[in-house]
Amino acid sequence: MKHRKFLAITLTLGLTVVTPCQAQTQSPSGAKPPIPPAVSTAAPPPPAAPPAQPAPSAQQPATAAPAKPPTQAKGPAKPAAPAAPVAKLDRAEAIKRANAFFNASPVLTADFVQLGADGKRSEGKLYVQRAGRVRFEYADPATMEVVSDGLRVVVRDRKLKSEQAYFIEQTPLKFFMKEKFDLEKDVKLVDVLIEDSGVTVEIEDSATLGGTSQLKLLFDPKTFKLKQWQVTDPQGYQTLLTLFNLDQATTPDPALFKLEQKANAN
Repeated sequence: MKHRKFLAITLTLGLTVVTPCQAQTQSPSGAKPPIPPAVSTAAPPPPAAPPAQPAPSAQQPATAAPAKPPTQAKGPAKPAAPAAPVAKLDRAEAIKRANAFFNASPVLTADFVQLGADGKRSEGKLYVQRAGRVRFEYADPATMEVVSDGLRVVVRDRKLKSEQAYFIEQTPLKFFMKEKFDLEKDVKLVDVLIEDSGVTVEIEDSATLGGTSQLKLLFDPKTFKLKQWQVTDPQGYQTLLTLFNLDQATTPDPALFKLEQKANAN
């Protein structure tokens, strides 16, 4: 059981239509025309001047011109053109962006939360300086720490004052151990799952301690930063590790990766 505990810890390396109103018009009233004279045999008098038309009364309103209906749009308004759809991420692009994340910077600092195979939750700080230097510094009450100096990996128990060493080639997190990492060359690429919540890259590594280990790497779909990994060891035990506050600009203190020479690698 002690060996399994150490191994599990090591594998953490996780739119109004207006109706127009027509104005009412009133015709002006005119005066009645004069009655024509009766017919007479006498010579007709010279014709009288025609009577003048009376002027409109002051109280009579002027005729209003009919209102023009407002100009109506021809047909319904056209909706705004939809935004161009975002190009769907394919497998090749996902792999390319994952590799770009790992190779963008030789350093990484992050906070992590780990869920172990036994259901226990722990948290701490991760420091990486490639190639090969890694430190998982667990916060209290955990008593473990994992340190790699680029040659070997040591698992320490601060409480028991014990440690176990492994060859660096035996760890599954080779994306931290190698100076340049390629998912299609350095490990066996099993599957790439592209979802709205993230992109999962599943890989296998047959060079890990005890046999083949399986890893699921979860990347943010927008930034393509590594969010989480899950390691399944050769015995089937799973360790889940989630990263927060990733910093790929700050160089960790080199002293964090120093190891004493007394630990011998298995």
